[in-house]
Amino acid sequence: MSQVKAVNVEIQIVLGRATLPMAQLLKMGRGAVIPLDAGVNDEVWILANNHPIARGEIQINEDRIAIAVTGEADVYDYMAGVA
Repeated sequence: MSQVKAVNVEIQIVLGRATLPMAQLLKMGRGAVIPLDAGVNDEVWILANNHPIARGEIQINEDRIAIAVTGEADVYDYMAGVA
């Protein structure tokens, strides 16, 4: 069991994507807003070590934000940028 505890897994939640020219990115300052290709009720991607493993939805309960897993991730949809 101690070997399992020694394995590091980085979890990321991808809310959406955006494509920006480098010049526009460099002009942005603190507090700049980057519009994403996702809507309010769209599912998010859940990645483990940069590999899509599941889809989920954002849940807000009082002062906590959580992600509820809603299904498997299709790696081909993720790579194609399908929301």
